[in-house]
Amino acid sequence: MSQSGADEKPTLADQADRHVLYQKSVQAPEAEVEFMENTFQALRGRKAISMKEDFCGTAYLASEWCKSDPQRTAVGVDFDAETLQWGREHNLEPAGLSDRVSLFDADVRDITEPKTDLVCAFNFSYCLFETREELRKYFELARASLVEDGLLVLDLFGGTECEDVCEEETELDDEPATYVWEQVTFNPIDHHMTCAIHYDFDDGSRLENAFTYAWRLWSIPEINELLEEAGFSKVRIYWEKYEESEDEDDDELEGTGEYYETTDEENQESWMIYFVAEK
Repeated sequence: MSQSGADEKPTLADQADRHVLYQKSVQAPEAEVEFMENTFQALRGRKAISMKEDFCGTAYLASEWCKSDPQRTAVGVDFDAETLQWGREHNLEPAGLSDRVSLFDADVRDITEPKTDLVCAFNFSYCLFETREELRKYFELARASLVEDGLLVLDLFGGTECEDVCEEETELDDEPATYVWEQVTFNPIDHHMTCAIHYDFDDGSRLENAFTYAWRLWSIPEINELLEEAGFSKVRIYWEKYEESEDEDDDELEGTGEYYETTDEENQESWMIYFVAEK
């Protein structure tokens, strides 16, 4: 965060709340809830009631899950007490959800009760497990967290440009800021990469390294194989539908937020998928 002198007016970066910015720039909980509930209904023939959000951060998704249906409950697990407390104060308590969302300050591998219909790990959070043994063990414990007909849902990104050192900027609609996603380093030998999120504000200030990440860029077949080794009976891939940009000066494809099940696709500069693993 930028530093202001004693007699200087605080910059927008000085005054910013990084959790508010993250929720507005990165997360899309309503779309994720819709995907999970529709997919569960289609595959299991019943409505999903309970959900466990691993690496839940501010529990924004868990909150939206419970808002979507008065019967629903959620479990959120994260190893960051400060972020969990922020979520309680800004997401759970204002919505009156403290009795339906249970938060645990713990390693996601240590919480397997209560069993839930769904377990999810989004924003590529599980990629911090960088060895096959670690990731397989996490998948085994995620499976143990599910009811008998439960589903594990994960997201993953990839494409030809995902291994490049680069920056991508997106202006935020309701904030005087631009979201900056930076791929800082990538090692082709072990696929370890470091990434960072920054926010550039209209007054010229910057919230540098608001969030930083170090993880392995896993491939689709690697994740698929590890889920099967962890005991899941079937793994489905849901690919995001892409369309040509409406901007005539932009020849890149844009994600639509719509996903369809598939087993064969052409590679793209950038893609997003969901894994849906059946217990």
